[in-house]
Amino acid sequence: MKNTILLPVFLLFSIVISAQVKKMPAYPLITHDPYFSIWSFTDDLTAENAKHWTGAEQALTGWLLVDGRYYRFLGKGNGKQEAVAVKKEVTVTATRTIYRYTCGAVDLQVQFTSPLLLNNWAVLTRPVSYISLIVQSNDGKTHKTQASISVSTNVCINKPEQEVTAVKYMTAAKWPVIKAGSVAQPVLQKKGDDLRIDWGYLYVASPAGAEQAIVEADKDLPAFIPTADSITGRQLSLKTVLPALQSSRSPQEQFIMLGYDDLYAVQYFNQNLPPVWRAEGRTIEKELATAAADYKTILKQCSAFDEKLYADVKKAGGEKYAQLCVAAYRQCIAAHKIVKDPQGELLFLSKENYSNGSINTVDVTYPSAPLFLLYNPELLKGMLNGIFYYSESGRFNKPFAAHDLGTYPLANGQTYGEDMPVEESGNMIILTAAIAKAEGNANYARKHWKALSTWVQYLSREGFDPANQLCTDDFAGHLARNANLSVKAIVGIGCYALLADMLKEKDTAAKYHAMAKEMVKKWMELAHDGDHYALTFADKNTWSQKYNLAWDKILKLHLFPAEVYEKEIRYYLTKQNTYGLPLDSRKTYTKSDWIIWTATLADKPADFNALINPVYAYLTETPTRVPLSDWHETTNGKQVGFQARSVVGGYFMKMLEGKW
Repeated sequence: MKNTILLPVFLLFSIVISAQVKKMPAYPLITHDPYFSIWSFTDDLTAENAKHWTGAEQALTGWLLVDGRYYRFLGKGNGKQEAVAVKKEVTVTATRTIYRYTCGAVDLQVQFTSPLLLNNWAVLTRPVSYISLIVQSNDGKTHKTQASISVSTNVCINKPEQEVTAVKYMTAAKWPVIKAGSVAQPVLQKKGDDLRIDWGYLYVASPAGAEQAIVEADKDLPAFIPTADSITGRQLSLKTVLPALQSSRSPQEQFIMLGYDDLYAVQYFNQNLPPVWRAEGRTIEKELATAAADYKTILKQCSAFDEKLYADVKKAGGEKYAQLCVAAYRQCIAAHKIVKDPQGELLFLSKENYSNGSINTVDVTYPSAPLFLLYNPELLKGMLNGIFYYSESGRFNKPFAAHDLGTYPLANGQTYGEDMPVEESGNMIILTAAIAKAEGNANYARKHWKALSTWVQYLSREGFDPANQLCTDDFAGHLARNANLSVKAIVGIGCYALLADMLKEKDTAAKYHAMAKEMVKKWMELAHDGDHYALTFADKNTWSQKYNLAWDKILKLHLFPAEVYEKEIRYYLTKQNTYGLPLDSRKTYTKSDWIIWTATLADKPADFNALINPVYAYLTETPTRVPLSDWHETTNGKQVGFQARSVVGGYFMKMLEGKW
């Protein structure tokens, strides 16, 4: 591995990133899964320490020595022996977060790359992120520079008081590594929401020629001080001092890598499963070595992927819409864990972050699906496989789909206190039909036809006029005769008909298509409320977002006439607040993912933009500084609940419509 890379592509970086996201509630730094997920909750890296998405501190600290003077560009530091770098800008792309600083006579670019490339399986599943530093003289003179970065061992524990052992060693390739993990190693011993991992091992790997040290966090200073090769203690810092450079007008680049080996990732029906890269026979040292060897190639792939994604989303819905999708990309993917079940079938398991901590919640899968339908439908299958297995194995023996598989990271069976029968059955059928659309065949549906048939029978009995049961918007409470939930049942039945047709079961297809069409007629009568359709069949002078209609339009089921979409959109445009369209007439709060689904019903770009622009305002103006919340107040832009959830993958719905 070379210490330094000269960068003729530096100007290309500047061009590509200039048009992307400049302001977010929080900025993704290291994002892989619900446990390995580090964010900056401020616009400037030096304003406060980095945190896990839950808000627990997981400090990263960095200094650049310029001609004998230290400039802190990352973390709060301890205020000694240092100036603070001056931030010029921050830019977020799909896979990278890039900061530009001035450190006296030298400019510094700090780039965090988590290469979550949905089109590159080996890279996507590798638990390694890069922190890149690019230095360049800004006064035409040559300056001696040297960078140092420290990583807190809080990354590998749940609580700061837990004891950690850190060991430094040299790999076969002669580059230094520090490995750190809790002394106790309680593998998969805890479940719940506000938790960090406290088993497995954090790795900080550096290029040849770098020096590493393990120090107590409160004694971590910019300069390198040699330490013992192994230290046990609390709140340690894993420090890397990179080789010194002569910084000139030509940009020079160095990097370190952060990796995490969780040994076992989730428990699936009482069996501990390793992360998928381990299941495929890879080791953490090989992953680190490959990540180092392929550094330039991977960054080039990330740059190309980011540029194309932005251009494609912008074409589908405009500049502000593109920025919303970019802001959602890493957050959505990193709220999941990729494993394989004992039979080798893929499982892509979500954590219901900052909600109730459930694992593989179906009504979290449902809104996040558009991103994966666009880029990797196999991952959406991985979100459905466990739920199908739960029913098909007889472990869940009710005539509708389960809500979840447990509480993260233990997927041993549903732990949510109440079923959502119409919601989850509709979701499973609709998403199976969406997979068939993405793949051009119904082979996946054929494999699970018995379960799908059981669930559609439930919808045909109970779905049209739902009883007093929960839907995905459970935070708003129970609702009988829910018109939007009825839409989901109707669309679910229509999707089952679509699948039956693809499977050449013509009589079954005709039966369920006719059933869905008949239900639409009744729905339009019961939900009619003058210039719009009501929240429930029983309550006039109410309204709600009918976001479930999006699949009728996107899958071209042609169940609901266009006049339903048009009437609803016209009405919604009269109900908006500064930061978006409320979810329904009961409260002024909203769900941003549903707004984008609702906006997708609009045929006129001006109407789509009118619904999207307030959500963009929320993204850039919310006073709540946490990883993007999907549940916010439309009057003041404040978070109501939820953060860092995968459901923001639903922002890609308009792009999906454009593709299909």
